[in-house]
Amino acid sequence: MKFRLLNRAKFAVGGRNPTTLPQPSELTRGYWFGCAGILGFSLTLPATRLAVAELDPVFVGLGRAVAASLLAALALWWRGGRLPKGSQWLRLAATAGGVVIGFPLLSALALQHVSAVHGAVVVGLTPLFTAGFGVLLSGERPAWRFWLATALGSSAILIFVYRSGVAGLQQADLYLLAAIACVAYGYAEGARLAKQLGAWQTISWALLISAPLLLPCVVQTAPPRFELVGWPSLLGFAYVSVVSMYLAFFAWYRGLALGGTAQIGQLQLLQPFLSMAAGSGLIGESVEIEQLATASVVVACVLAGRKSSCQR
Repeated sequence: MKFRLLNRAKFAVGGRNPTTLPQPSELTRGYWFGCAGILGFSLTLPATRLAVAELDPVFVGLGRAVAASLLAALALWWRGGRLPKGSQWLRLAATAGGVVIGFPLLSALALQHVSAVHGAVVVGLTPLFTAGFGVLLSGERPAWRFWLATALGSSAILIFVYRSGVAGLQQADLYLLAAIACVAYGYAEGARLAKQLGAWQTISWALLISAPLLLPCVVQTAPPRFELVGWPSLLGFAYVSVVSMYLAFFAWYRGLALGGTAQIGQLQLLQPFLSMAAGSGLIGESVEIEQLATASVVVACVLAGRKSSCQR
């Protein structure tokens, strides 16, 4: 009883409950898992760009979820995933709306009209949205140094967009901004569920509950003869189905659950430049000195944000 009273007194005068903050070892593991997830996601836009060259963007955006749901069903059957309960089903539906339907479909529509580099730079604003949803949904309270580092990194991206001559707001930009809002919400809600269901179980169930709704639209927009589709488009579709839509989420949700949505979500500032490098290698889009300089600023912001504490 005395021990409990001492703990309560410490909390009342401003001491933190140690169970509410990620432990140093958990935070480090969270960063490792987060980096693995970002590496998987970094090829998403270049691969989508390849896929929509010969495939309907609606088929690419929604078909990848249907394809990934087959892997999800197999994984849940093989590993015996935990069955969601009560309100978890509604939260899974909300997660699916963001990461399974919203972002893939909207980004595929946008990449019909803009390059992968353009898309990668705009999507670099995702960490700011993710941190905001982390505050709203999980009660996270990042320190002011975190917000400063994230704001500086996001500002560097916006300046780069302006200087690259793509500052004019196009319809594709609106698609991308809506996609960012969808995926950021899906990341934050999915991270909460991952603490209860597990990382791979969360994305697996989100895919399974979405597949029956998406299948009719996917069948309607599928190419009449797949053998007439070029192999680059097929490879791009295979990548976004297997890696972007499924495997990368294993590591990403695990990282968010361990280290916190705001803290680990800041790693997304690195994704635009990894996507640029991938776009250069896969599509032949050039990478300029200014892009590398902006990348250096963003890396510095990520490192600075990593050192800031996250209060809840």
